[in-house]
Amino acid sequence: MTRPITLFTGQWADLPFEEVARLASEWGYDGLEIACWGDHLDPWRGAEDDAYIQDRLDILERHNLKVYAISNHLKGQAVCDDPIDERHRDMLPDQVWGDGEPEGVRQRAAEEMKLTARTAARLGVKTVVGFTGSSIWKYVAMFPPVKEEWVEAGFQDFADRWNPILDVFDEVGVRFAHEVHPSEIAYDYWTTVRALEAIGHREAFGLNWDPSHFVWQDLDPVGFLWDFKDRIYHVDCKDAKRRVGNGRNGRMGSHLPWADPRRGWDFVSTGHGDVPWEDCFRMLNTIDYDGPISVEWEDAGMDRLVGAPEALAFVRKLAFDKPAAAFDAAFSVR
Repeated sequence: MTRPITLFTGQWADLPFEEVARLASEWGYDGLEIACWGDHLDPWRGAEDDAYIQDRLDILERHNLKVYAISNHLKGQAVCDDPIDERHRDMLPDQVWGDGEPEGVRQRAAEEMKLTARTAARLGVKTVVGFTGSSIWKYVAMFPPVKEEWVEAGFQDFADRWNPILDVFDEVGVRFAHEVHPSEIAYDYWTTVRALEAIGHREAFGLNWDPSHFVWQDLDPVGFLWDFKDRIYHVDCKDAKRRVGNGRNGRMGSHLPWADPRRGWDFVSTGHGDVPWEDCFRMLNTIDYDGPISVEWEDAGMDRLVGAPEALAFVRKLAFDKPAAAFDAAFSVR
């Protein structure tokens, strides 16, 4: 059941795709989780252009890599978000942003997510990773007081916007793996339960498990794997470090930049934070997860050219296969 270890290219999209493939191959990665931004992958071209698809595959082959998943977090974010504002303008291409009218942005983002599913199928990929956005994340503090019907409407808005997208995923035989993450419709345990209920537990919609978003919220990433074992469609390895013990640093981050020592937590390179990685990998074995293990490198205090190969070595050491037989089987004399 040896699982491929891949590098997520999202944090490397400032580099040409071929350069990222070269680096990943030299470090010893098995493949890539390709981001749909920068020049790495364009779903509008990929959904229709055979030559473009072949070009991406040729680059991977030149560097002895495979693609196991593609990711479109940035456009998925815009499907449900309210408000749509300058933050989105900075991360969306002109093709999706258009004139910036919010509903138009959401509709074009939804169209790109459909094209992402078609592109994945043409690449021979079965999983698309991403965000959903949320019209109700703005209510997370619950003050001014929030009516329950507004929250219900937010989950219904998610279902109304994502079910037509998921219809295309079903059509082409691809699954969507939502990354449980603050600012999304599902950002913790109970909102994940509620989001799955909102779309009727349809199989096209599953989860991308990234434990870095669990530890600073005091959620159990290992228990989450067990409880949602039938929905873990993809795994991203990212770490987070809590720094809340001094009585001043808060969980919410205090509007401080990454790596500021006054923050209550920070993303750090895999193995440098508070994720209980060995327990996590043992649980992945227990639930028979056999998909890729993707290193998502984020650490404002470490150079990525140091962090990415180090993270690969760390994951290879811990991502061991489950045993072929129980240790006490040798005690039998018959």
